[in-house]
Amino acid sequence: MKFARACILSVFCAGIALCQAPVIVDGGVLNAASFDKTAGANLAPGQLISIFGSDLASGLQLNDTVPLSTSLSDSVSVKFNGIQAGLDFVSPGQINAQLPWNVLPDGVGAGTATVVVTRNGTASAQAVVNIGATAPGIFAVSFGTGYAIAINSADAQLAAPAGAIPGLATHPAKVGDVLIVYATGLGPVDIPIANGGIPPAGQLANTIARPTVFIGGVPAGVFFSGMTPQFPGVNQLNIQIPAGVSTGASIPLQIQVGGGPRSTSAVIIAIQ
Repeated sequence: MKFARACILSVFCAGIALCQAPVIVDGGVLNAASFDKTAGANLAPGQLISIFGSDLASGLQLNDTVPLSTSLSDSVSVKFNGIQAGLDFVSPGQINAQLPWNVLPDGVGAGTATVVVTRNGTASAQAVVNIGATAPGIFAVSFGTGYAIAINSADAQLAAPAGAIPGLATHPAKVGDVLIVYATGLGPVDIPIANGGIPPAGQLANTIARPTVFIGGVPAGVFFSGMTPQFPGVNQLNIQIPAGVSTGASIPLQIQVGGGPRSTSAVIIAIQ
């Protein structure tokens, strides 16, 4: 879906600077959907992440291939524990990449990973990030907060007040509507997927753990939880607005996997 990709990419392009040697800022490797800056926050294998810093690339370049290329712009690459990552885009101040599925050895459910950005043969100092089984985050139109990329399956409009997002078709959802929600960090899936790749044609990649989706604190029906067939590192959730949910322009939409923490309540939808 071109509409969905445009929405997702709109949350990726945060800032551009000029300079020369790649530097990853302290705490600058984040969940690409939630931008969770909580100390010790996990990242999950297979998810999209954002790396913030300076002099990461000479300019902005978007990746237009699947599988994702492991080198963009002026030979910019990223390694996690020495494993090349697929790149979604690079810019001087931000890189979006997919955390490799095999970032940890088989059978290791949690640990740490070193992150190194290399540009024209010059490597950054390494950063260290925590890796867990899951790290749920919902993509929003605006940098980890505000209206979710939650698309009504009936008419492909976002679940936000009419006219709330310039240039995008929106209307509030209602009880019974089915929404397609884009997220990342929902953990392993039931078929192998190559780093930087998408599920094989005609196959669904279901998450091993079925998440709970909360709308205003009320559990929603979840019909599908897996990887999108189009976008590497992006999860798709097909959910139904439950009876008993509150109405309003700013209803929190959250994901929880197992006994882990819920995703931020700052991502919202509108319900009438």
